[in-house]
Amino acid sequence: MAVSGWFVALVALGVVPIVLTGQPVVLALWLVLVLVLGIVDLLLAGSPRAVVLSRDLPGRVRLGETVSSSLYVANTGRRRLRGMIRDGWQPSAVAAPDRARIDVPRGERRAVTTTLTPFRRGERRAAHVTIRSFGPLHLLARQASIAMPGAITVLPPFNSRKHLPSRLARLRELDGATSVMVRGQGTEFDSLRDYVRGDDVRSIDWRATARRKDLVVRTWRPERDRRVVIIIDSGRTSAARIDNEPRIDTAFESALLLAALASSAGDRVDLLIFDRRVRARVQGATGAELLSRMVSSMATVDPELIEMDWSSVPGLVRSVTSQHSLIVLATTIDAPGASRGLLSVLPQLTRKHTVVVSSVTDPDVMDAARDRATRDEVYRAAAAERALLDQARVAAAIRQLGAEVVTGAPQDLPPALADRYIALKAAGRL
Repeated sequence: MAVSGWFVALVALGVVPIVLTGQPVVLALWLVLVLVLGIVDLLLAGSPRAVVLSRDLPGRVRLGETVSSSLYVANTGRRRLRGMIRDGWQPSAVAAPDRARIDVPRGERRAVTTTLTPFRRGERRAAHVTIRSFGPLHLLARQASIAMPGAITVLPPFNSRKHLPSRLARLRELDGATSVMVRGQGTEFDSLRDYVRGDDVRSIDWRATARRKDLVVRTWRPERDRRVVIIIDSGRTSAARIDNEPRIDTAFESALLLAALASSAGDRVDLLIFDRRVRARVQGATGAELLSRMVSSMATVDPELIEMDWSSVPGLVRSVTSQHSLIVLATTIDAPGASRGLLSVLPQLTRKHTVVVSSVTDPDVMDAARDRATRDEVYRAAAAERALLDQARVAAAIRQLGAEVVTGAPQDLPPALADRYIALKAAGRL
């Protein structure tokens, strides 16, 4: 049972008869009258349990987008159902409106529409629906919570897809769609064309030139059908928030952009999300199916507060591919101590593969290193410089072991990793 504001106002109104008559018994009679009215109103209220509920809910939504959820309320009771209804979504689903008024005649059905704008990735759930049914006087209400589970999967937003067209244009240049292709941008022979001022003389085909009596150059294209293996660290360091975004979400954005680019270039992409166990795996997919499976597998993965098991990574890579591949390790290289496991396994990977280590940097640390106007800022700048030196030491050690390092702020890291992939293609290393 629930009490409305009207009932409280009627009880408070009992002060008026006392003031006018000065007889306490008048207040008692007033309270009895209000209570009787409330009981009658409660008896005339429709039963909140005599309903049949159903949902119309989209299965997936990208983070930051807004979708509508429809809750259908069918009144199977003997009285009209008037009152309020609340769909119990998690706070991170950002359901609006929080409560809605309903008026469902006997034997009819009404729809209650709620908009959802989730601000967290993963599965957002609704556990139950609470219905408060008032009588015709709107004094007292019957209330019940009915189990009505619902769920919506919130996918990574893939905001970095805005960088895809420009990177695809650069790939088309490498692939021979324009005349800038020269020797060194690939190792697979593509075609012959006339010499143009500025072409590398080493690309001249002298036999073809002798036959045609004009200078002819060979064009080369990047190799296709190569393997790109993306391994995302889902250990404790990936839970840190950088620029109001978890590190692992930035790794997801980078992986999606790289996968879209590599798939368009004709390469095969495999994804592994790993800490001490494989949290998600995507293999054997291409094109639109690749990105669809990737975002679906990423959606429900949250960081585990455990250390990453780097010793298992070489075996994990061997289980995916035995040929020369590009191995992308999305992890953290903030501190030498935390990176000791990564450094210990890099020689095993670089011996056979091209390895790129991707790590997000904190722009607040960069800002703190520059601000030195006050004493507190000087101490903060010293700590920031220490952190930057640690990152530089780890990056230098990674390069000495034969791998490459790509770092950047959350909004800069995905295009930077895509640019490194294109550079490797241009250099014929992939």
